[in-house]
Amino acid sequence: MDLLNTLVDKGLRRELPTREEALAVLATSDDDLLDVVAAAGKVRRQWFGRRVKLNYLVNLKSGLCPEDCSYCSQRLGSKAEILKYTWLKPDEASRAAAAGVAGGAKRVCLVASGRGPTDRDVDRVSKTIEAIKEENEGVEVCACLGLLSDGQAERLREAGADAYNHNLNTSEGTYGDITTTHTYADRVDTVNKAHAAGLSACSGLIAGMGESDEDLVDVVFALRELDPDSVPVNFLIPFEGTPLAKEWNLTPQRALRILAMVRFVCPDVEVRLAGGREVHLRTLQPLALHLANSIFLGDYLTSEGQAGKADLEMIADAGFEVEGTDTTTLPEHRGTGGGCGSVCGDGEGSGGCHDAPAAAEATVAQAAPSEVPAARTDLVAVRRRGAGTDIAPNA
Repeated sequence: MDLLNTLVDKGLRRELPTREEALAVLATSDDDLLDVVAAAGKVRRQWFGRRVKLNYLVNLKSGLCPEDCSYCSQRLGSKAEILKYTWLKPDEASRAAAAGVAGGAKRVCLVASGRGPTDRDVDRVSKTIEAIKEENEGVEVCACLGLLSDGQAERLREAGADAYNHNLNTSEGTYGDITTTHTYADRVDTVNKAHAAGLSACSGLIAGMGESDEDLVDVVFALRELDPDSVPVNFLIPFEGTPLAKEWNLTPQRALRILAMVRFVCPDVEVRLAGGREVHLRTLQPLALHLANSIFLGDYLTSEGQAGKADLEMIADAGFEVEGTDTTTLPEHRGTGGGCGSVCGDGEGSGGCHDAPAAAEATVAQAAPSEVPAARTDLVAVRRRGAGTDIAPNA
């Protein structure tokens, strides 16, 4: 397929595909799916071999967020019956993190609900970072605390944080349909603050919120412009009690095409298979390892993932290996500010298929319209263990 050959060549050279090419990936048919995965897999192996980085989430403060993000179970007005608790103490968070590290996690992601941290919150998280680093040599720590004020990213960096996560989630054009209490520009500003402070920027998206193919391409191209080191790809977890509870728009095949498109647009970036993979990829999760080089181990913020042991078995059975703390995740050129491509300047959390542009029609079979998949509400399990509980975590 000419399209895929072109995309592989560009990915191996770190060249940005055209928007038409990215849209054409999303429009490929299920008959061509394995060809798409194989092509994107060549790009993934060029930059990351067969290594899989493991990340572990610790929800420092759960629920009661004043923001109204429609996808989030912790949002203002959420009726989702999730765990609700205030800040974990540093030693509690360190113990929770240790479970993930023991399971093979290389990075611990510290998350707290809310619009953004106060200076007191930054002090609290700084002590937590120091406690985790003291107990776990070589582990990376990423903070995800919402919108940052001036100077807060620098303080987190001084405390030992390696990275900061703040996702764009969706395209600028549709952002106001998802969230009204802050803006897309606010999110971009926080990612830029993390960059400026010397933190590794982590910013990604949520697919499956009713967006179009064009929206998906818009947000991934915007992420490429921002140049994060890590791009988490979340698939909406439709929690009962949230505005998007009825949005069941993804199939496993659609999810794989989205991951492939992200890999082609950001070939040498850590693409992380994040929230919702169990719900939407289901038995096709191992195929996603050929596209993403990073996953979350165990549970998420307010939902349960598959058993950590099953994650590790899946990686081994698929012929991949867990990346150790002695290995640098990113290619060497990114460590020197090379960016995600030669032409370049990460909770939880799809639209209908659009025709590929005419330039792509001759090179790819179009996807036939398909019925909306049946809702799999049985796969949405609210987290009842780990941080904030007395029950052992899943790691």
